[in-house]
Order: sequence, then structure tokens, then C-alpha cells
Amino acid sequence: MTHSVRLKEVTTGARDIIPMMVGSAPFGVIFGTLVASGPLHLWHGQLMSLIVFAGSAQFIALGLIAGHASFAVIWATTLVVNLRHVLYSATLAPHVAHLPARWRWALGALLTDEVFAVAWEHYRNREPGTVGPHYFFGAGLAMYLNWQLWTVAGLLFGAAFPGLQSLGLDFAMVATFIAIVVPQLTALRYIAAAVTAGTLAFFWQAWPYKLGLLSAVFAGVVVGVLLSTSGFGLRRARRSAEGSR
Repeated sequence: MTHSVRLKEVTTGARDIIPMMVGSAPFGVIFGTLVASGPLHLWHGQLMSLIVFAGSAQFIALGLIAGHASFAVIWATTLVVNLRHVLYSATLAPHVAHLPARWRWALGALLTDEVFAVAWEHYRNREPGTVGPHYFFGAGLAMYLNWQLWTVAGLLFGAAFPGLQSLGLDFAMVATFIAIVVPQLTALRYIAAAVTAGTLAFFWQAWPYKLGLLSAVFAGVVVGVLLSTSGFGLRRARRSAEGSR
């Protein structure tokens, strides 16, 4: 692959994730605003964005720090919330397994919900091992820089708008997640998994340490796997494969 082709892949990945970047911008500003009005120094908030790079985990950690929670509680809670990345990694693994370790580590560090959605859309109709890392890297790097930019904006200007987090801007992230999930619902098993996880997450939201969310995700995965391995799921997959010939 020539340098120009690699560069084109990087820029294409960065271009395709722009809608997700727009959706995450208010989320980054709100995080910076909360840091500016909380117990942490501004550089602590920016360092968290640089190293952790996980919006939901950062918000949860910030709330726990403000509540004087122990390190063990903060670590365990953010770990549970981010366990969904194990599912993302397992899905993308066949497409990156052929890459050198340095590439796999870099892509893993840049993996977020939005990056997964864009990368999976790029990989899903291609044979595993036939696509390089540059598209994935371009999307991840663009999202990473975007998150840093809006965190800085919240840190610097959040104090001037103390009520920013109450304006409903966080709905932009909800809309972004809807945009991530809905295009993936292309089969009954996916719809069933999403409905199961969403319903149970709603009813179990009061569970401590986000265990309700994790359990709901696990239940959704179980439903999806059961439908995928059932005769109905196999027949649908076979029929789809025959129709694409």
C-alpha cells in the first residue's frame, strides 16, 4: 500500500466520523465545565481526557471523586462501565488480528463507542485480514483530538456558563448513541438483543455501580447469541448469503 493510499484511508476514516464528533462535542464541553466547578484542578481534567479517553467513565469517576469515594470504588465502577469495550474488541478482533502488536495497541487505545460504529461499518462487508489499520486509525485519531479540543473549551469557558450542564446539551450524546445503534438493527436477533438490553437497563438502572447496565448488556448478548445459533437464525443467515451471490 502506497503512502498516498494510506493517507487517503486515514482522511476517509476521519471524514466518516465527523457526525459522531459533532454529537460528542457538547459532552466534552460539559465534562470540562464540571471539572472547572468541581474539586479537581483543570489540568487533572485534561489529563483524564488524554489518558482515559472514555466519556462515560470520566463523568462517573468525576462524580465519585466529588463524593470522596475510595480508589477501589472508582476503579471498579469505571471498569464495569467500560466492560462493553470487550464486546467491541471481540467483534473487531478478526479484522485486526493480522496487524503487528503496535497497531493493535494503538487502535485499542483509540476505541470508543463512536469509533467502533464507524470502524465496524467499514469492516463488516470485507473479509477479515484484508483491510489495513489506517481507516480505523484515522477515525480514532480524529475522535481523540476532538475530545481533547472540547474538554479544553469546557475547562476554559465553562466557568463563564455555570448552568451549562443543565441546558440539556447532553441529549446530543443520546442522539449519537441512537445513530450508532439503529443502523446495526438489520436482523431480528439484533433487534431482540437491543430491546432486551434497553428494557432491562431501564428497569435495573437503580442497581449500584452500574451493575444493572452491565447485566442488561449481558442479557442482550445472550438473547442475540441464542437467536443466532437457533435454526431460525441459521436459516436467515443462509438465505441472506444466497441472496448476495
